[in-house]
Amino acid sequence: MLGNIGLPELIVIFLIVLFIFGAGKIPKIARDLGGGIREFKKSITGEHDDENRNNSQGGNAGRTS
Repeated sequence: MLGNIGLPELIVIFLIVLFIFGAGKIPKIARDLGGGIREFKKSITGEHDDENRNNSQGGNAGRTS
């Protein structure tokens, strides 16, 4: 179904997005979308959990009671 999208269709979609959001907001939307995809990939691979676990263990390692 998505294989039938050609250059004319992509241009129409881009123009609609440009008209709705304006030229100034498109870079922010793309940056936010990229950040969301990056966080999603981290949650799938478990990198985010490992970083939090290492930070919490490392922060407590230097303390003495």
